[in-house]
Amino acid sequence: METTDLKKSFDRDGYVVLEQALSPGEVGKLLDEAVRICRGELGAIDGAQPAVPGETDEDVLRRYLCIHYPHKLSELMLATMRHPAVVAALTAVIGENVKGMQSMLFIKSEGKPGQAWHQDEMFIPTRDRSLTAAWIALDDATTENGCLWVLPGSHRRGVIYPNREHDDPKYDCTVESYGFPYDDADAVPVELEAGSVLLFNGYLLHKSLPNTGKHGYRRALANHYMSAESLLPWAVSAEGTPVAQADFRDVVLVAGSDPYAYKGLEEVRRPRIRPDRDGGCDRK
Repeated sequence: METTDLKKSFDRDGYVVLEQALSPGEVGKLLDEAVRICRGELGAIDGAQPAVPGETDEDVLRRYLCIHYPHKLSELMLATMRHPAVVAALTAVIGENVKGMQSMLFIKSEGKPGQAWHQDEMFIPTRDRSLTAAWIALDDATTENGCLWVLPGSHRRGVIYPNREHDDPKYDCTVESYGFPYDDADAVPVELEAGSVLLFNGYLLHKSLPNTGKHGYRRALANHYMSAESLLPWAVSAEGTPVAQADFRDVVLVAGSDPYAYKGLEEVRRPRIRPDRDGGCDRK
């Protein structure tokens, strides 16, 4: 897709698909790296279960739903944050200076839950409307195994809708958005072939459903980015709720220059496990 067309579609719908942005070889290496991460071979992960002698790769993968900050464990995951095909699209929709602040490795095996309607901007408060996710399919993502669903155009108002806790077993422990002027009939499934990327705006309402397949995974690597020219007032209290911070500096420059480089970088977040309902929701 031409850069002009890509930006036009992104601005209109809040998302765009980059078909086959990663080669099968690149995807294969990321899948192998995911196994190493889940086995704890690349470093400690908060909340990870101890290794069990004799466990197969399948057994290990099925223990996890999502690992946050895999780029802090793996040079390959870090390099993928800077993948040329993804960065080219990011600079088209964000601008020439782009920084990344989060990565998530999703391993949704059969029976694992999805995530309720939400906006990434609620969790990552850029507030400059530049927040963009690159959701890289590492398996074919289908309606059966839990692909993403989006509400096209729901980003345009730039409104952050209210959130509440829920008890829906279809979804993991994160909160759900509500009170928005759309319903499920407006939703569109985004099925992707492995290696394709869903690029979407931080205000776009999206969700995923459980993996209802009889076997297999819906693995994905999701990275979050924003304009390097903006501050990021992102911190989390000891209770796990967002609190104000002058500028979050646990970032990775992926394109252009960082106007705030004089502040240096700070190691703030550690790799951790996101609990699913089997692991307990730990509601406060």
